[in-house]
Amino acid sequence: VDAFQAWCGPCKTVVDLFRKIRNEVGRDLLHFAVAEVDSIDALEEYRGKCEPLFLFYTEGQIVAVVRGANAPLLQKTILEQL
Repeated sequence: VDAFQAWCGPCKTVVDLFRKIRNEVGRDLLHFAVAEVDSIDALEEYRGKCEPLFLFYTEGQIVAVVRGANAPLLQKTILEQL
């Protein structure tokens, strides 16, 4: 989940990376979503930050967090979690 705030928008620089990885591993294993933290109470703790934040969930639980648009770290985290 790309957690963002309305004033800065979702991180568009990594969308192509997610598409590439999803195409490589299959659509059934990897799902990508964006969430505006200003409108979701459960994500309140992530408000007020000015860096991209990526939350990785498995069976409804957060299993990893990547702060910043670090493409190599995002790819590594995705592949480790799969």
